[in-house]
Order: sequence, then structure tokens, then C-alpha cells
Amino acid sequence: MNTKKYGKILSENLFSNNPVFVQILGICSTLAVTNNFINTLVMASGVTLSTAFSNFTISAIKDLIPRKVRMIVQVLIISFYVIIFDLFLKAFVPQVSKVLGPYVGLIITNCILMGRAEAFAQANPPLLSFWDGISSGLGYMYVLCTIAFVRELLGFGTILNIRVMPDSFLPWTIMVMAPSAFFILGIFIWIVKGPLLQKGGNRK
Repeated sequence: MNTKKYGKILSENLFSNNPVFVQILGICSTLAVTNNFINTLVMASGVTLSTAFSNFTISAIKDLIPRKVRMIVQVLIISFYVIIFDLFLKAFVPQVSKVLGPYVGLIITNCILMGRAEAFAQANPPLLSFWDGISSGLGYMYVLCTIAFVRELLGFGTILNIRVMPDSFLPWTIMVMAPSAFFILGIFIWIVKGPLLQKGGNRK
């Protein structure tokens, strides 16, 4: 196992080529579920697992897929894993499944999954593709969880549905509303990409 290669993939997917704040993918989820930390964690876990296993499967059978129908096959494979995850939620955590509703099924349309399938799984071996899926999902997860932490804390005064703010705290209604996700994401991108852009400028 080439640990340097695995480390480079992890570093890129978490920071320099993060799917959310660099590639600006999977933004719909930012609006949909990030006002609650638990829901965000579940959604991000679904994206991570679906990306990893679909990457692995696509990479394993890529030589058997006719080029003309490869995208159709990729969507089919992605759909299979997303449906498995959806059924798992309905069976074991029905309350969370009910709250997330159709958003779990919409993981199929998340650009991160198709992007990694096309950009990585089609050209790399299965285990490396699986790792790329895991690390891409983790890159997606920590950004959304950061946003969810801020929104739930200021919007409800809770973290993991446990009240942490004093009784005198007045919840910020704007944080419960979808537009706040864009504001926080914009601030997050500004904070994170500033040093990256400065670093790139210094190289010149």
C-alpha cells in the first residue's frame, strides 16, 4: 500500500480540493438539513458511505461497462447504495428517516458521487477509489457539520438536541431558516480559502 498516495488523497479531499468549499458541490444539502446536527451527521454519513461503495463497485467493473452507457450504469450503482442506506434508516432510526424525508433519496443527485465516479473511480483501482470516496465524504461531512453546529446552537440553543445555552438566550430565528446556511457557508469559505489563496500567491 502506497501510504503517501492515500495521504495525498485524504489531504486533497479534506482541504485543497474539498468538494464543498473548493469544488462547490453538494450545496443543496447545506440548505436542507444543516439546522440540526444529528440530521446533518446522518445525511453526511449516507453521502460518505454511498460515495465509497459506489466508487469501489464502479472501479471494480469499469472494464466491463460499455463507454456509451457508463453514466447510466454509474447512476444505477449509486442509486442501489443510496436505497440500501435509506432502507437502513427506515428500519433502525425511523424518526430520523421521517425528518429527513426525501432528502436521503436525493443523495443520488448529489454531484459529489457522480463527480468522484467519473473523475476517480473510472481511472483507479477499487481500494484507492474506495478511499477516495471515504475521504471525499469526510470532507463534505466536516463542512456541513460545522455549519450545523453553528445553526443549531444559535437557532435552537442546543447541540445534539441537548440544550446548552442559558434560559435567557433568545434563539436567532434567521439561523433556522435556509438562507442562513448560505451566509455561514460563505463565511466558512472565506475563512478557509483565505490562507489557501495567500499560499498560492506566495508561490508566484
